[in-house]
Amino acid sequence: MSTYWDLKHRLGKAINAHDLQAVLDCYCPNAVYVTPSGVAEGHEQIAWIYEQLFRSFPDIHLTPWFELGDCENPAVTEWTMTGTHTGPLLLPDGRELQGTGRKISLRATCSTFVGDGKIKTHREYFDQLELYSQLGLRLSEQASA
Repeated sequence: MSTYWDLKHRLGKAINAHDLQAVLDCYCPNAVYVTPSGVAEGHEQIAWIYEQLFRSFPDIHLTPWFELGDCENPAVTEWTMTGTHTGPLLLPDGRELQGTGRKISLRATCSTFVGDGKIKTHREYFDQLELYSQLGLRLSEQASA
């Protein structure tokens, strides 16, 4: 297996271990982490994103189930994220959703671009509506004028 995949697997293990330093060790200092929730640039912002994830879902676990074997850079993976929402979750409007105790199972994919042995860009894609629905949130209806 190539060094790209070794690094990608090391990141997954660090996330599942909730080891923030091991997560950051996978990223270059000026890396970019793109999620449906926003963009983080550099170790400080990337650490903040992972801290929020670990705080909101203390038992978070990623299970990869497909790796695009013909492609090394970017390393593309499909995975399922499972966990229990017991801590506050920052919502897009700035409010916090306190722990609901609800379990989630969210399908996602990501592509990881590597250079000089570190992650330069990590892009995750998942359906935020699927996540929020599993947490019991609903879309609000607004009357059109």
